[in-house]
Amino acid sequence: MSVEVLIVEDNPVARAFLGRVVRASFSDVKSVDEASDLHTARQRLMRGPKLPPHGLMLLDLELPDGSGLELLGELVEHPATKIVTTLYSDDDHLFPALQRGADGYLLKEDRFEVLVEEMQKIVRGQPPLSPAIARRLLSHFRQGEDGKAAPPPPTASRPTPGRVDPPALTPRESEVLTLLSKGFTIKEIAGLMGIKWFTVNDHIKAIYRKLDVSSRAEAAVYASKQGLV
Repeated sequence: MSVEVLIVEDNPVARAFLGRVVRASFSDVKSVDEASDLHTARQRLMRGPKLPPHGLMLLDLELPDGSGLELLGELVEHPATKIVTTLYSDDDHLFPALQRGADGYLLKEDRFEVLVEEMQKIVRGQPPLSPAIARRLLSHFRQGEDGKAAPPPPTASRPTPGRVDPPALTPRESEVLTLLSKGFTIKEIAGLMGIKWFTVNDHIKAIYRKLDVSSRAEAAVYASKQGLV
């Protein structure tokens, strides 16, 4: 399959990793272009036919200058194949991405071989979905015993005036925060969790952003208050 690719990802190690996945997935990769933020991605897309109808875009959802959901919304009518590549497996990221036209949803923490296998489904006209995402979708849309369809994805509740809700860490982020607070290094956490070190690094960035902290010590204080350590 001859394909032109645009990888929109701010982590340079993750970009290189996804580039390897692409080259291992398709027999004829014509070009692999890269963008580290939304602004650069838009420039790449405007500079000639950088994403042709048969092209492929791998898009991270958390970028330095905004959400990848914005770009998905702008390209909703574009016939190219648009695959989200992210760390987030929760409903609040998954369903909005699919609603905005994502053709697949892959988790960067999956093994190289799993990502290649899922990416190759594009050739067969099947949506590439990480196994965890496929299970989540199946569980959500599976009908109950009474024959009624599952309810729509939950929406965020409106906060009570005067009350600040605690940051919503994903289960993976909570696990990383626990290990980080116990003094493990990024590489040690990656080994313990069976994921890549750059994935751990991305989790830590998300944790710091959500908790509005800038150091391991500050994050550890929060973890202690929440009983994570």
